[in-house]
Amino acid sequence: MDKIALIVGTSSSASYIGYVLGVLGIVGEIIDNPDRLKKRLRDKNVCITIFDTGFLKSKAPGKYADMVKTVRRSKKNFIVLASDKSPEAALEAKDSGAAEYVLKPFTQREFVNHLNAVINKKTKITCIGGGTGLFNVLSTLKDLPNTLLTAIVSMSDSGGSSGKLRVDFGILPPGDVRRSLVALSNAPEIMNDLMQYRFAKGAGLSGHNLGNLLLAALSDIEGSMPQAVKGLSDILNIQGVVIPVTETENTLCARFEDYSVIKGEALIDVPEGRNPNLRINELWHEPQVKCSAEAYAAIINSDIVVIGPGDLFTSVTTNLIIDGIADAIAKTRAKKVYICNLMTKPGETSGLGAYDHVSAIIDALGSDSLDYVIISNTKFSDAAFDQYKKKGQFPVDVADPRMIRKVTSADIIVADAGDEKELVRHDKEKLKNILKPVFARIGRG
Repeated sequence: MDKIALIVGTSSSASYIGYVLGVLGIVGEIIDNPDRLKKRLRDKNVCITIFDTGFLKSKAPGKYADMVKTVRRSKKNFIVLASDKSPEAALEAKDSGAAEYVLKPFTQREFVNHLNAVINKKTKITCIGGGTGLFNVLSTLKDLPNTLLTAIVSMSDSGGSSGKLRVDFGILPPGDVRRSLVALSNAPEIMNDLMQYRFAKGAGLSGHNLGNLLLAALSDIEGSMPQAVKGLSDILNIQGVVIPVTETENTLCARFEDYSVIKGEALIDVPEGRNPNLRINELWHEPQVKCSAEAYAAIINSDIVVIGPGDLFTSVTTNLIIDGIADAIAKTRAKKVYICNLMTKPGETSGLGAYDHVSAIIDALGSDSLDYVIISNTKFSDAAFDQYKKKGQFPVDVADPRMIRKVTSADIIVADAGDEKELVRHDKEKLKNILKPVFARIGRG
């Protein structure tokens, strides 16, 4: 017997939803009143109810509330499709029992991902960060069974190809988004190689990355970077969801301990012409920006939120200080996991140990909402140590876990998670083996 999805909404919305359901082999059935809904929910073949709130909440708010209560009493899952991008609407849906809050417009692939996650009770993991740190985490977690991965990606990059495209096209920086798309891609390897290809010559092309240029072109075609990301996600057939943390262009700013102020992620990241050992005392964006509605909804509806690793200020906390992100992390029922960096970085984290990294994350969040902290105690070779010492980089001091517990009540896991085959990085297999038992305790599966 075919699975059945009950669709509560307009005939026009039901038409598109029904088409996507057909692709999945699920029969869509339109429901227009509470009594009918109550009766149909008794059918064991009903696997989900889909509410289109755009019609119901504006035209029949009382009926909508009654029907939500009816589904909740049945103890069957339901999801909400909505145009309301306010945090309050996402929270209201979550509090009413919705398993997912999907914002319009969405693509068929997106809808299928969310629907499958709910129907198959997948563990929803949201990763927050940027750069190679986020790329490595997504690559590590991509093959975990019965999971839906979402990447919330930094939009502060101001250097290299991304910085040039920001200036020339007035778009959000595409570089970190590109890396996340490639990490989750199911496209042939040659396509991923093309996405990462960087032009070494050519007037106007030298230094640019092909994937960045594709996102710039799609931003112009689709009208925004978020829509460009959706389009390229479909082309690459990614295994998950990639979301820019904000839809507003901004400049990352930092005040150092000598009271000097540096504006621009690239200038903060590379300490040219200044003391690389100065600590950052304050971080903010100009203008102060709000997180995207999709980012907020993703965090609220997650089972697990992974923060880091990555450049502490320019890839990780730059996301956490965006208006709405810390609020979503505080209010989600998800367990929060912070993965500490392996190495310090001149200009950002010179002399900072694990205690300082954890403290910076908690300061950015505004409260101790972490549940797990993962710190690597990998012993690197003398050759690797000397190589990084020349660049002013040193292993992040593990410190006494009892000291870290002064700032967080999170479970602290100290384990061998590093690798030095080419560069010092978190080893994917080691990290996966550390995370799998953690996820097994706190996930849905």
